[in-house]
Amino acid sequence: MSNFIDVIKYEGDNSTFVWKHPGEDFNTLSQLIVHENQEAVFFRNGQALDMFGPGRYTLQTQNIPLISRMFGLLTGGVSPFHCEVYFVNRSEQMAIKWGTDSRVQFVEPTYNFPLSIGACGEMSLAAADSRRLLVKLVGTETGLSQQQLTGYFRSIVMTRVKSYIAQIIRSQSINIFEIDERLAQFSDEIREMLAVDFADYGILLTKFFVTRVIKPDGDPQYEKFKDLHFRQYAEVAEAKLKQQTDIIEAETQAKKKVIDSRAEATKRAQEGYTYQQERGFDVAEKIAENEAVGEFANMGVGLGAMVGVGGTVGGMVGGMMSDAVNSVTAPKAEPVPAGNRFCENCGAKVEQDNKFCDRCGAPLSVNYGACGNCGYKFRNNGNFCPQCGAKREG
Repeated sequence: MSNFIDVIKYEGDNSTFVWKHPGEDFNTLSQLIVHENQEAVFFRNGQALDMFGPGRYTLQTQNIPLISRMFGLLTGGVSPFHCEVYFVNRSEQMAIKWGTDSRVQFVEPTYNFPLSIGACGEMSLAAADSRRLLVKLVGTETGLSQQQLTGYFRSIVMTRVKSYIAQIIRSQSINIFEIDERLAQFSDEIREMLAVDFADYGILLTKFFVTRVIKPDGDPQYEKFKDLHFRQYAEVAEAKLKQQTDIIEAETQAKKKVIDSRAEATKRAQEGYTYQQERGFDVAEKIAENEAVGEFANMGVGLGAMVGVGGTVGGMVGGMMSDAVNSVTAPKAEPVPAGNRFCENCGAKVEQDNKFCDRCGAPLSVNYGACGNCGYKFRNNGNFCPQCGAKREG
């Protein structure tokens, strides 16, 4: 016979989904205590009447002590007002292991050889519908542990996982050696399929992970194709690396040419001549090295042809060629001392600091001096005489 007032509660471990309180036929005013993440289901006369969330409750039953004692005498001490309480753990239970009980047989789509693989992982479960869970899964049992629950669903998990993996590998032609890249996809799609099966029994499948696909390591045929696959992969990677190296080297050489070209242009700008002038200096130097123009005639090259070079390489080089030929054919004038100044109007020699000619009174232009080789009066700044090609001094 039960006490006048009972205290009904459960303080067990977190690996239990459902626990039935051992006491039955509670008296009126019995205290029901439900902890956080728990839900209590009150049964009376075989029916789930009420559900209680976290808190403290006073039960109102038909088990008044005097009436119970009277009916107990008539029924052999058994109360006709039967009541019981089940506690359901609503917290999420994580890291529940699962694994296939046998290998999946299929033909590998890339290399077309038969394979047998398995899979394993973890899942997380939580009670979603306490009434459905008790009615459809627990029944008259005294409880439901995590191990019992996973045992009930083991066949469902195995069937779904094995059929899915074989189907998805074949339909999407997934290479067995690259299958690990699809584990996240496998996990999400299998969870969606299994969620419906679990929900039918009041269980929420919160997470499902395929953490490993078990390959037939050690099988001679599998090892042969594995070696072939990774050797091909290494050759492709090596070819890509060489291609990238060649591209980098070509870009480096191109950049070097640009830098050298800019450096040469900067040098010419600093020294006051252009690329065409430099080539003209080279030609003029070659002509000057010959003792007589007759040597060019012996080679079948006339002076007119040499002067005509200017038309090909540019007006500047042509003028310099003419100057170079003149310097070879015409007799050299007496050197004029560097720094002499002449009037551009009458040709009279004037002093360096004069602003007007003391013979004709004409204004004198800016003094650029005269060539020390041929006496040509310079009209602007420069490094070489435009008349004879001699290097200017001062």
